[in-house]
Amino acid sequence: METKALEQNVQIKDKLNLTITEAAEYSNIGQNTIRELLKRKGCPFIIMIGRRQLIKRKQFEEYLDNIHFL
Repeated sequence: METKALEQNVQIKDKLNLTITEAAEYSNIGQNTIRELLKRKGCPFIIMIGRRQLIKRKQFEEYLDNIHFL
């Protein structure tokens, strides 16, 4: 029960990995666009946990810093 309470108090900027919803909120990029990015071969910021897709926040930030359009 304590773990659940701690999880909810972690701010997005402090998380190592983000859900697609969190990444969309964090970056102001739509969820569908993020899903398309995750489908690309060699995506540098995806982490798979079973069938669940998470986004490595730091690598996602670096990726966004180095592109000029989506």
